[in-house]
Amino acid sequence: MTTTATAPASAVDTAEIVPSFVRGSWWTPDAAAAASASPVLDASTGELLARVSTEGLDLAAVVDYGRTTGQEALGQLTFHQRALKLKELAQYLNGRRDEFYALSAQTGATKVDSMIDIDGGIGVLFTFGSKGRRELPNSQVVVDGPMEILSRDGSFAGEHIYTRIPGVAVQINAFNFPVWGMLEKLAPAFIAGVPTIVKPATPTGYVAAAVVKAIDESGILPEGSLQLVSGSVRTLLDHLDYRDLVAFTGSASTANTLKSHPNVVKGGVRFTSETDSLNAAILGPDAVKGTPEFDAFVKSLVTEMTAKAGQKCTSIRRAIVPQELVADVAAAVGERITERVVLGDPRAEGVTMGALASLEQLADVRAAVQSMLDAGGELAYGSLDAPKVTSADGSVGVVDGGAFMSPVLLRWADPEAEEIHSLEAFGPVSSVIGYSDIADAVRLAARGGGSLVASVCTNDPDVARELVTGIAAHHGRVLMLNREDARSSTGHGSPVPHLVHGGPGRAGGGEELGGIRSVMHHMQRTAIQGSPNMLTAVTGVWHTGADRNFTVETEGLHPFRKPLATLRIGDAVRSGLREVTLEDITAFANSTGDTFYAHTNQEAAEANPFFPGIVAHGYLLLSWGAGLFVEPAPGPVLANYGLENLRFITPVAAGDSIRVTLTAKKITPRETDEYGEVAWDAVLTNQNDEIVATYDVLTLVEK
Repeated sequence: MTTTATAPASAVDTAEIVPSFVRGSWWTPDAAAAASASPVLDASTGELLARVSTEGLDLAAVVDYGRTTGQEALGQLTFHQRALKLKELAQYLNGRRDEFYALSAQTGATKVDSMIDIDGGIGVLFTFGSKGRRELPNSQVVVDGPMEILSRDGSFAGEHIYTRIPGVAVQINAFNFPVWGMLEKLAPAFIAGVPTIVKPATPTGYVAAAVVKAIDESGILPEGSLQLVSGSVRTLLDHLDYRDLVAFTGSASTANTLKSHPNVVKGGVRFTSETDSLNAAILGPDAVKGTPEFDAFVKSLVTEMTAKAGQKCTSIRRAIVPQELVADVAAAVGERITERVVLGDPRAEGVTMGALASLEQLADVRAAVQSMLDAGGELAYGSLDAPKVTSADGSVGVVDGGAFMSPVLLRWADPEAEEIHSLEAFGPVSSVIGYSDIADAVRLAARGGGSLVASVCTNDPDVARELVTGIAAHHGRVLMLNREDARSSTGHGSPVPHLVHGGPGRAGGGEELGGIRSVMHHMQRTAIQGSPNMLTAVTGVWHTGADRNFTVETEGLHPFRKPLATLRIGDAVRSGLREVTLEDITAFANSTGDTFYAHTNQEAAEANPFFPGIVAHGYLLLSWGAGLFVEPAPGPVLANYGLENLRFITPVAAGDSIRVTLTAKKITPRETDEYGEVAWDAVLTNQNDEIVATYDVLTLVEK
């Protein structure tokens, strides 16, 4: 990524406009527009940090730049090349984390909070950098499923492929994770080859801008693959169409407004959202006080109430526990908060919970808690009074201008109260409610109307099964917590890039992460039809029925003698026939110990509906197949590292013969190594050309 204009000085240092990075350069509005820009304050002190405005920004040009320059630059790279750039970027950002931590502290985030956001975001880049190379081809097309034969003679067939969408991915992020939220959306879009336009939330967008500035300075990403809009984008959807995607994280009300835009409703803009979520944690009836599960439950609940000051879409909002354990849980939560939570400015020594992101957020959370109190909730711990906090200088007292709030745990006499299951206080707030039996716990969890995550804390497998199967369809993720994984678990509130993040209903109905699944969200699945030769040409994968080049006959060269530089899809070798004798079968049975009756007992074998009598072992035939196709001299084939898709189809009896046909099916060069992977289509046939077995042979071959 190149910069065509000098990036302005840090917005945080000068309290000037947080810049946007668009069309390859840094942009800020003119002085007149800047005068009315929205202020951004330090969450702990109320100090003015910066201002935010996009007044005068040409959003149509931003979208067009992504669709043209960004698409062209990313289109020159394969999945593996993009994955390597993500890995390189992760390594680069890892070396600049301290800069981002300092800015993150101004959002009210503690060092641990900042690690969740910053290290977590960089970790997503590492994960996709690895999975992109391990799970995707080194090409630009993904084949989805097997070929379907559509004609009797095999000359017409079809299958599905994925190719990248031809537009941009607009990523609108929430204030609570300015780095993770940006990078977890960027990574799969980038792997897919789709340019990103990031719109961070105003209160913490300056942190995202600092990371984008570092990305720009790294020069790692191709031109146009990432743009940043710091400020309002009210008209952005006006410029999008079916080529584009919007990934939104934020409130349900804003998501509904965006989803109702004509270009989403009628224009075909892909829209996915992650919104409000009244996540539950369910304590099993076996997890009484004194058990490891009870302790793990309380620890998890307090962590989710206080990490990021409870400003996590995955925080536990409803602790659903056996009715007889409500008092024990409430008391244990209060004790743990009192003993372990120190509220204050994250820059002060010993502080474990910081401020909310803004005074507006503080007002919203307090109002939500008051509504819950008015609806019958009771304070089991905490207060709505302005708390005493530790300031950066170490003094303790009430801070004017700081968005601080004490953790609050509510108890409810009536677990059916509507506000428990419909009102989310997006801060350090949770409710504990009692259930009568497992079915009641499932019902209460489902009353959240669809959630991102739930935890089930029990050491009873039957309870775990009943709870998980009961609530799974209402949730995007379920964590099962017990004494075996309590220490190793990543936790209730921590999405991992390998697994899906999202949820049904109230949670938005969207889906992010989930490994390579999320890459496919940025691609179009298309059914293609044609001859095997044309399918091979489009996909770069040899299809049964497509032309072969029997290199021994045409070039006088076994295909195993060809390095990747000269090996081609469709290069093949066909062996002669080898007869199978009863002595061969018996010797293999005795030497391997595989004396299954089909290989040793004529009468029993004949009684089996699948066999004509004694038949050869499948693995004997595979071993002979290797002997029939191998070329024994050293290199360029370095190793055989496995078989895939093995099927035995026709049994082989004594007196039958087999031959093997081996065809180069898929060639995957490794970008960072002097060798690549070759998948060979292997077909064993008998003397009557009946198929005996099919499988793929995997080899490592020198470039």
